[in-house]
This record gives sequence, C-alpha cells and structure tokens, in this order.
Amino acid sequence: MKMKNYLIILAFLLGITGYSQEELEASIEGNVNNLPVREYKLTINQEKVNKAGKEVMGMTVNGGIPGPTLEFTEGEYAVIYVENKMDVETSIHWHGMLLPNFFDGVPYLTTPPIKPGTTFKYEFEIKQNGTYWYHSHTMLQEQSGVFGSLLIHPKEKEMEYDKDLVLVLSDWTNEKPKDVLRFLKRGTEWYNIKKGTATPLNQVIKRGAFGAQLNFWKQRMEGADIADIYYPAFLINGEEKIEYPQFKPGEKVRLRIVDGSASTSFWMTFGGETPTLVSADGKNVVPVKRNKTFIAVAETYDFIVEIPENRKLEFKITAQDGSGTASAFLGQGDVLPAPNVPSPDKIGMMQKMAKMDMKMGAPALKFRSKNVDPYEMMDEWGMQMDEMDHGQMEMKKDDGMDGMDHSKMNMKKDTTQMEMDHSKMKHDKMNMAEGSMKMDEKENMKDNGMDMFSEYNYDYLRSPEKTNFDKEYPVTEVLLNLTGNMSRYVWSMNGVVLDEADKIAIKGDEVTRITFNNLTMMHHPMHLHGHFFRVINENGEYSPLKHTVNVPPMQKVTIEFYGNEYGDWFLHCHILYHMDAGMARVVSYDTPRDERMKAYPVSNLINETNKFYTWGMLDAASHMTELNVVSSNVRNQFTALAEYGWNENIEAELSYEYYLNDWLRLFAGVNVENEMENSMEELSTTAIGGIRYFTPYMFSLDVRLDNKLRPQISLAREIMIFPRLAVFGEYEFQADFGWVDDLPEGDNFKKEETWSAGLEYFLSKNFSLMGSYDNRFGAGGGLSLRF
Repeated sequence: MKMKNYLIILAFLLGITGYSQEELEASIEGNVNNLPVREYKLTINQEKVNKAGKEVMGMTVNGGIPGPTLEFTEGEYAVIYVENKMDVETSIHWHGMLLPNFFDGVPYLTTPPIKPGTTFKYEFEIKQNGTYWYHSHTMLQEQSGVFGSLLIHPKEKEMEYDKDLVLVLSDWTNEKPKDVLRFLKRGTEWYNIKKGTATPLNQVIKRGAFGAQLNFWKQRMEGADIADIYYPAFLINGEEKIEYPQFKPGEKVRLRIVDGSASTSFWMTFGGETPTLVSADGKNVVPVKRNKTFIAVAETYDFIVEIPENRKLEFKITAQDGSGTASAFLGQGDVLPAPNVPSPDKIGMMQKMAKMDMKMGAPALKFRSKNVDPYEMMDEWGMQMDEMDHGQMEMKKDDGMDGMDHSKMNMKKDTTQMEMDHSKMKHDKMNMAEGSMKMDEKENMKDNGMDMFSEYNYDYLRSPEKTNFDKEYPVTEVLLNLTGNMSRYVWSMNGVVLDEADKIAIKGDEVTRITFNNLTMMHHPMHLHGHFFRVINENGEYSPLKHTVNVPPMQKVTIEFYGNEYGDWFLHCHILYHMDAGMARVVSYDTPRDERMKAYPVSNLINETNKFYTWGMLDAASHMTELNVVSSNVRNQFTALAEYGWNENIEAELSYEYYLNDWLRLFAGVNVENEMENSMEELSTTAIGGIRYFTPYMFSLDVRLDNKLRPQISLAREIMIFPRLAVFGEYEFQADFGWVDDLPEGDNFKKEETWSAGLEYFLSKNFSLMGSYDNRFGAGGGLSLRF
C-alpha cells in the first residue's frame, strides 16, 4: 500500500472514532488476507406457493420463502454461488454489507445479471458483524419471494444472551407484482377500499372534516395516504403465525428482526417484560428498554427478550396502516399478548394538516428536469413557518456538524431567514430558551399538528462511540426533496425521476451530507448501497450509524458519510414500487467503470423505471358502450377512446399525449364520429390538438381545437361518496363559428353540448356496477370491466 494511503487512513482514524479500521478502507476484491472461507449455494427457482390462501407462482430461494439464513463470523471470507433456475434473469444484493463494488448485486450498474440457467459467484470479506439481509435487485422479484437474512457473529462476544433467532418480516400479494404496479399506475381507490382504509365523503362529512377534504382536493390529493397496496397476508419467517416452543424459561434470546417487505413498514410490540433494543441496521446502539417500535422497509433491529416462566411471549407486527398483523410466539404456556397498535386516523390526520400552513403536492415531474433548483422547491413546498417568531427559538448545537445541526436548521438560499425543520418541533422536544415560549403556545403547536409525525424519529438510537467527523474534512451538501404523484404513481427526487436524472457526485476522502426533505404524504425508507452513514439526531456526536433511514411525511432527515469507496452505487427508496416508479439515483465516485461491465449497459437499469404500462376500462350498459385504453410511461401516453350509443351514435378518438409536468400535457390525435344522429352513413374525421390539465380540486380539463377550427372544452370528475360507491360526471361544450365549414344561412354560431352523470359501485378489483344518464343516449345501467 502506498504511503499516501497509509496517511489518509491514519488521519481518518484520528478524526473518526465510531468506525472500525476495516470499514474505513476501500473494499478490495479477492481473499488477499487469506481469511478462512465459508461457502454457501443459493438456488433461485419459480415454484407454486401458498402464503395467503391461494396457490400462486412465486420465486423461492433454496425452496423456501424467505430464503435460508446465511451465517458468518466477522473475519471470514464469504463465497456464495447463486444459481438461477428460472426462465428470467435475476440478481442478489447484499443489503448493508461493505463489499467490493462489483459484487454489490445491482444488475447493469455494478454486477452482471444472472442469466437463466447460469450461476454467479459472489465473494467478499466479512468486515462487519450484525443482522443484515439479501434480496433480488431485478425488477419486482423481491415481492415474489427472493430474499433472506444474514447473521454475522462478532469475532468476540460483545453482549450477554443465550440464543439467536432471526425473524424476517414480509408482505405477500397473490397478484403478479407487475400487475400491482400497473394497477397503481392507473389510479384507483380499490386497494384502500379492499383493506378498509378508504376515506369516502360520507365519513369525512360525518367527522366534520369537509373543509379539510376541500384543502386536500385543492392540492390535487385525495386524502392522507399511508400505504399503497392491499396485502392479504403479512408474514414472519413466511408464516402469519409461527411458534418457537424450543426456548426455555429464563433464556435470553436475541431477536434479529429484518423488515424484508416490498412496501410495508410495521409497528413491533412485545408481550411480557419490555425488551432491550441493542442494535439497529447491524450496528450496536446504547441499550434501551423499548416496546412499541417502528421498523421501516429494509431496516433491521435486534432486541434481547427473556423467556418467561410457564408462559410464551408474543412478538407482534402491525402494518403501518393497520391493515393486518402477524405474530411469533416464543416459549410454552399461556400467551403473554403483545399490545395492540390502534389503526391510524386518516381523517384526523387530514384535519390536523388543514390547520397548518402546509403546501402539499410538490411536483413529481418538473417541466425542465435539467434545470431544477432543489432549494427553491424546498422553500415553495411543505410547511410554512413565517408566522412563527424564530427569534424565540434557540437552535441546538451539534459538535459533529461544524457547530450547526443541519437536520434542524436550513439556511434559505439567498436569504438570512432560517427555515426550521418541523421534524424536530415536537412541543416537548424543543430546545427553547428559558421561559421563551409559553405553555399555551406549546399546546397550540401540538393542536396544529406539529407533532403529528414526531414519533417517527431516531432519537432513541445512540451510538456507544462518537461517530462525528473531523471538522477539517471538506463537506459537500446535497438536498434531495422527495416528491411523488399518487394519481399517476410517479415517484422522484427534486421532481426528477431516475430516467431523467444526472448522477450524484461523491468525492473520495470527503464528507457528503445529504438532506432528505420529504414533500409527500408517504414514508420513504432511503437506502444507500455500500456505505454506512450517520443519521443526525439529538445525540449529536453520538448519532447512530445506519444503512437505511426512514423519512417521515413532510419532514427532513440529514445523513452524512465519508467517501472511502469507488465506482457507482445505488441510492433509492426501498419501497419497491416507489423505486421502480423513479425514486432512485446513482451516486458516483467518478472512477472508471469496471471492464467486466462493458456488455451490461446501465441504461437497462435506468430504463426499468420508465416502462410503458397499459390498462383499460370497458363499460357495457343498456344505453351505451364505452372503451378506454391507455398506455403510458413517465412522459408519454397513448389513448384510445370509443363510444357507441344504442341510438347509433358513434365516436372514436386516438391521441398521443406528452406530459410537460405532473398535471399539464399536450395532445394531438384523430377524432371520428357520425355526422347525424341515428345514422351511420356519414362519418367525419378531424385532426385534434390541445391541452389536458388536472386542475385543483381534481377536475380533468380538456381544451382542444380541431382542423375545422372548432374550439371545445370538457370537464370531468369522480368522487367516492360511500366506501364502495362513487359519483361521476362529465360536461362537454363545442362551438362552431363557421371559420371552415359553412353554417346555415343566418347562423353565425353553432354549439353542441353533451353531458353525463352516474354512479359506480365497486364489486371487486376488476368489476363494478354502473348506471348513468347521458343527454345523447338516455338512461341505462350495466357492468364496468377494468383490465
């Protein structure tokens, strides 16, 4: 090793005390230190499985879901052969592991995909200990079952307990994951209806929350959303309920808990005595007694529990939106039940947010994706605090951040005004000057909802050693606003999806500080491959190290890490469907690409987030039939619409649309319709063009002009009024001034108005009963089919 490298490592060791020497050095390929080798073989296959009352095709690892626990001891050399017996390519990412870039397992970015019928050899030094996991990073395979756990023992025992038990949490759908994403892309309330978390208008009015609902509609949002997908089952080690009777009274068991879900975060609760939390994301923390604990997707937590006498304790997980639970039981005897976690009050959340000056709905798709100022976006969207007296608030000092905790204060660009981070504004956590805020002011903050998401923080995690960096290291600041559009299911950062984004530059031997500013109503667990980072919390110099950090709605979280690796690494939301819909970035040390990756263009990975999805709707009723088919990716959309009335009125339209931003799109196409009612003899074909705009209060507006210079405007809206019942309506007005076609003598203006209104009752995901009145076709009813 060169003298320069020795000096860098020595300086780094002097400046950072919370990292081991092995973690400070860049990963090196090969068993250069002649470490003892431990080998495993994983076989990925497609098999029929039954996890939620129905046999469907899944993907197994060594015949199971989850795959086996791979057990190592720190200081060994891992050699893992992964065989692909499927008819599609696959991959394995070693989540949270520090390893050479080539073996990180992101296909087309760092590692070749594993083609059908082939085996890939992963090998890397085990430089760490703790609880980690592995999963496919190919498309949506993780949802189908390609995941498992890693248990890495320390070289020497670090704490007292008797046995280990790995518990892998997951969610399961009987649908094909691609169909789930396609269904989310089309925009529908069915998943919320199915799991009972919808907030129809009758419930909103009953709670006196219509004003709050109007506020959400104004910002083009249906309501406070928590989770996207309906899951018929949540699982612990592949089962909804699982028993571990082998544990004896008095034994201390280290529960190594991995949230291997595709998109579900959980509340964890324990029966019996309060357990001791000892580790987070594989890193030891100062032990703390803690029961109800939130675990985000891809996080790991270790708890030590003691098996009671003649009883068995329950470990329970509750889906974040309250839509389901699963339990594991340790020991024998009567059950010591875990506390129940109440379901969140979505309407109450809406009411609280309506009381705040909160501008929601930040764009997921900016007009000029290459010319985005994240600081302007942060200033424009989110909570507005101009009415509060910032002079009353004394900012907490964090010695680990050059005298200022950037997770709690952000200097607005080109101003000296300070924008406070509301994630730290829980009324009982404020570091206020003595007597500077009166009790009624604190209570007013609480009443206004400032503490609404305050329990989603990491303040209970404290590193046993200092993790702060030497102040002399250069720091690069990166602001990533987390943005999304639930209607179109597009997720992004700074309003830019992965397909349109540049790489984030990471400088070696410097500190990168990333602030995640969540401008959506969803939680986003953000994961950085190949690195641990500090999550800045109230523990300052002792802020914990993690590899995945949950960013709650409308809050900021700041992380920082030292650049000691090479190559390109993935940074993304670990909600699988958010990542695949664009909320990801490539972070790059700007080092030469591995020669072995020449045949695997990174565009294959990038383009995966910008695929076309196609869906349709068929209304077959007694008075008319309508067919609407849409094929869309992030910016481009093709639409085919056909209507046939039983009085022999027909209209068909083909159009191409381009999204300028979330809500505004240009379109052009061809329209065909019959000239005279009750006659199919004469058909008129016209070229059309115009704009389509999704307005505040969620109306679909269409403004167009055809080649006969006839302007037309239409407006449409649908509202869920009861849990399964929606009302819909559409109005269309067309004017003809005779600029192209001659009008009857004496007329200088001709108009055509059409309108319809009706009800839709949702029977299932794919079928609805519908009834409507159309001023052309009259009244009727029938069946709607979604496909």
